[in-house]
Amino acid sequence: MYFLSKLLFFAVAAVDFLLVHGAPTPIEDSKTSELDRRALPAGFSGTGYKVVRVWGFGTTNDASTSIDVHYQVLNSSGQYFNYNPSNGIARLDYAVAAAQKKGMQLILPLLNNFDALGGINTYTNVYGGDHNSFYTNTRAQAAYKNYIKFIVNRYKSSPAIFSWELCNEPRCSGCSSSIITKWASDTSAYIKSLDPNHMVSLGDEGWLTSSSATTVPNYEQSYAYTGYEGVDFEKNLAIPTLDYGTFHMYFDQWGYNYTWGSKWIEQHNAIGKALNKPVLLEEYAVPEGMDRIATAGPWQDTVLRKTSVAGDMMWQFGTKFPSGILPLDNYAVFWNSSELAVLGCQHARDMAAKSPVATL
Repeated sequence: MYFLSKLLFFAVAAVDFLLVHGAPTPIEDSKTSELDRRALPAGFSGTGYKVVRVWGFGTTNDASTSIDVHYQVLNSSGQYFNYNPSNGIARLDYAVAAAQKKGMQLILPLLNNFDALGGINTYTNVYGGDHNSFYTNTRAQAAYKNYIKFIVNRYKSSPAIFSWELCNEPRCSGCSSSIITKWASDTSAYIKSLDPNHMVSLGDEGWLTSSSATTVPNYEQSYAYTGYEGVDFEKNLAIPTLDYGTFHMYFDQWGYNYTWGSKWIEQHNAIGKALNKPVLLEEYAVPEGMDRIATAGPWQDTVLRKTSVAGDMMWQFGTKFPSGILPLDNYAVFWNSSELAVLGCQHARDMAAKSPVATL
């Protein structure tokens, strides 16, 4: 990915991948072997992908019982960083080094909204409150900023870093959107104070509110537009210390027909152009059992030919490790599949040649 101007940036298609954590479910061993880790970057060779989004978070409250890769421990005794080479920060060190060697770049989310792999819950377990109060909990925020400092200072000199991301899919369900907007403004400014040379994004799903009714085409009153999840995409994108916007798309989970996808893309494109900032379709997927090429093809065409959307990232790339572990859910697109050949490799080539002039 690269900027052509402050208004638009274009990219080869990119991909989300659970690169360092391995298997995403608790029933599978998330500690992939050294051989597994060496196999991962090789899986991207020949795809045309230049940017990969991998988790930069990993927290546990009890290192003695955790089987997961984790970079920090939070408990009543304090905050500790994990330097164990088998399941600690060395895992992320490897991912950054491998990306640099392959000429690729990484988007690193620094927190997870959800419990998997140690999310917001690992902070509230120690510092009190519930999920929604995390964003205003002074002690929790101090610990989170300390973790941000640890990660950003460790990798900010690496050419493999594309951008820092505040959180994977932040939500504050039922809250005023002003809570996350203020949190995003404060936290992104803190990251910029540590590293003014890399971009920062929020990592949100792109939820819209009535404030965007006059900005986006074909605004409607339904779940993704109600602001229920406490996120206002347009107001957040206006934050000076956020360099580009992110939005996700899971039509099957959100109660929409797949044909709605192109509309969602066009609406975020309109907001990006209105605010003179790039927007990235950071996650989208088609569940198993559907024709993925026929379903996602029109979305990719909308990104490529009909909008100025910066790029798109499929959720998620799947490959079989030498140990047999598969980091997958029912959305994974696998290496050497016809789906990856069309939706991944061909689309990457098309995006690399995308014109800076779009119809929207």
